[in-house]
Amino acid sequence: MNKKVNTVLFILGATVFNIITMILILVIGLALISMFVGENLGAGAAQILFLLLFVGSIAGAFFVYHRAVKLLSRKIDMEKYFHPIFTRFKK
Repeated sequence: MNKKVNTVLFILGATVFNIITMILILVIGLALISMFVGENLGAGAAQILFLLLFVGSIAGAFFVYHRAVKLLSRKIDMEKYFHPIFTRFKK
């Protein structure tokens, strides 16, 4: 496989990993909220809490993804296997 195919496969795999991580954080957060808060929360407060959990799961998934890519880049030379996505234009 060439660098462009490796890059496309890496982006697809990273996207799937990021979505699965976000869903996992969201489900764990919902489970924790239901365990500790239960049904004692009003509808408005529950919506705000769910919105905060959703934004937190996006941020948490980004944090985990960033750490995973950082660890992966320490282990392998990314420039050797992947094509650069953004290139600089020469004037």
